[in-house]
Amino acid sequence: MDGIISGEQTAVESTMSRRVFLQGGGLLLGFALNGASTDAVFAAPASQVIEGEVTSNFAPNGFIRINPTGAVTLVMPMIEMGQGVYTSLSMLVAEELEVKLDQIQLQHAPPNHALYRNSIIGIQNTGGSASVRAFWTPLRQAGAMGRNLLVAAAAKRWNVDPASCRAKDGLVFDASGSKHLSYGELADAAAKLPVPPISKIKLKDPKDFRLIGTRAKRVDSSIKVDGRAIYGIDTRLPGMKFAAVAISPVLGGKVKTVDEKSAMAVKGVRQVVKIDEAVAIVADHMGAANKGLEIAAVTWDDGPNGKISSADIVKQLERESEKPGAVARDIGNVGKALAEAVQRIDAIYQVPFLAHAAMEPMNCTVHLQKNCCDIWVGTQAPTITQSLVADLTGLPKDTVKIHNHLIGGGFGRRLEADATLLAVKIAKYVDGPLKVIWSREEDIQHDMYRPYYLDRLSAGLNAAGKPVAWKHRIAGSSVMSRYYPSYVKDGVDPDAVEAAAEPPYALPNICVDFVRVEPPGVRTSWWRGVGPTHNVFVIESFVDELAHAAKQDPVTYRKELLSHNQRALAVLSLAAEKAGWGSPLPMRHGRGISVQFAYGSYTSQVAEVEVAADGSVKVKRIVCAIDCGMYVNPDTIEAQVQGGTIFGLTAALYGCITFKNGRVEQSNFDNYLPMRIGEVPLIETHMIQSAEAPGGVGEAPTAIVTPAVTNAIFAATGKRVRSLPIDTASLKSL
Repeated sequence: MDGIISGEQTAVESTMSRRVFLQGGGLLLGFALNGASTDAVFAAPASQVIEGEVTSNFAPNGFIRINPTGAVTLVMPMIEMGQGVYTSLSMLVAEELEVKLDQIQLQHAPPNHALYRNSIIGIQNTGGSASVRAFWTPLRQAGAMGRNLLVAAAAKRWNVDPASCRAKDGLVFDASGSKHLSYGELADAAAKLPVPPISKIKLKDPKDFRLIGTRAKRVDSSIKVDGRAIYGIDTRLPGMKFAAVAISPVLGGKVKTVDEKSAMAVKGVRQVVKIDEAVAIVADHMGAANKGLEIAAVTWDDGPNGKISSADIVKQLERESEKPGAVARDIGNVGKALAEAVQRIDAIYQVPFLAHAAMEPMNCTVHLQKNCCDIWVGTQAPTITQSLVADLTGLPKDTVKIHNHLIGGGFGRRLEADATLLAVKIAKYVDGPLKVIWSREEDIQHDMYRPYYLDRLSAGLNAAGKPVAWKHRIAGSSVMSRYYPSYVKDGVDPDAVEAAAEPPYALPNICVDFVRVEPPGVRTSWWRGVGPTHNVFVIESFVDELAHAAKQDPVTYRKELLSHNQRALAVLSLAAEKAGWGSPLPMRHGRGISVQFAYGSYTSQVAEVEVAADGSVKVKRIVCAIDCGMYVNPDTIEAQVQGGTIFGLTAALYGCITFKNGRVEQSNFDNYLPMRIGEVPLIETHMIQSAEAPGGVGEAPTAIVTPAVTNAIFAATGKRVRSLPIDTASLKSL
């Protein structure tokens, strides 16, 4: 985007009070706005910024400001963390507003649940593959409202019927096409027109889309390539100090000793700050802070969790999973069907704790003053962060200002505010702005991990090999109970059972229950999806087991169980076709397939793998078919499929957080491995055109890739993978 200045602070402050669109210098279209942010993501150049207050109040979600230069600014309620949401949501506005994509500038929305709520999730946050789904209609309505008012303003000036005018590329033309006016020329007049009700605003028919559905270039590519992009970790403020932190290696532990004298002797070190769970070395720059922290030689009192091990946690899960859980789904009579089945199959599956390991480690810059607190951070949950900081400091919430930034990898980790709260605790003892940066080791060893799950499954088959009974018990932590407690009904965490409570298959007798088991000494949270990332692995692996027991081809077997579900059947058939399912492969090569419905989208993947004689696994090819409803930008979808697939593959092959003496044993990329570029397979994406409402994409491939790979391993070796990460030693050729 030409002329974009990333990270610039603008002078505009907005406060909305009445249903008025008049601003002295242009047209503001608001959807329930109140206090629009002045923090620029991609800010309009200063010469284009309109100063002064806006008094307006109108309907929910996102807004457009058009100034006399014709610049369009969209206040963006969702956060960009690499998923392309700034491009796709801008496309929705641009399509209906009839402007080019590069005419739109973006600003972060301020924290406000009521005004910028993600309707899928229920609060203002970025997650759940929900951004396009939630704002598909509201942002298109915002664009269409703007177009209507601008056209009406032009028609009034020309004294013609608005129906005779048309808008294109930021201009309004008369019927002959010989006269036109720019949006900038019309903005003041449009702002003075009566606002039609949303019900009267007609959205484009999809057949008339000119931008939605095309391969539009990402609006943030250039600034990320040339280094202008500003992430939280890039924050620079006058007089800012830097802090390196050591956090208790055991959850609940406290500081025992610190060599403050040696740390303070390091040139550039200004303070040693001790709080219960951490030590911070405050310095003029990070080099001094890190050196001071190393010399400080902190020791710890481990507290009550100092003896916890992974073995203890697994034993707890095994024990608790034998007890009945909260019922998520109970159809038919599973007990009777199992007892009468011709064949019964039982299995136990396990998936480990997983860290996020984002490229940008946790960081936060804080300026805490007597009457206010400013936070510079990249967060997926600005409202929650604001509220927690207000609670911690005792400040009124409206005096806590969140300056949000681009995020260098979120994956759900930045839905949590723990790093921000730690920075605020330290900042209480520091005058002026303070930037706190976690080392990679602190980041991995103090993560909030994807839960460890242990699943027990039983199925009964009839004489034809079809399942007549399906029983699935899920045991593990409930992130929802902590984060969204009101979403948990009768003990059922809807996220923990997602993709399991309602699998896509025809199962006449099914019982799915959930046993909440909270491991001691471990914090759990979101991880590019939680429930589906383990449930799809479990279900699709078990369905493969049933197909094998029935002596049927895995694709054929699934097709019979999906005859009632045409969208699932379509992605399954497309993936199998494009992957050449059934064609011959060399020895110890295999293909595996999986299918899922999650995040509002249907997805199927075929993996082709090679298992060497030493058991090492090479994933050679991934073929993905996806029906995500009406799609906005195919390029973004392909990128999400590639990124999500690699993220899921990394976890399947290597991902595992383990505990010994209460401590996380992994510490950096040498022992918590990411996939290397030479390991990445060919990834193909095939999209099904659909008239259905948009579904989510970002987390879908992460969930579905693992069973495709493990089923392919079974096809290649005859050995079933029931726990992750994949144990290559067990796959050695005898």
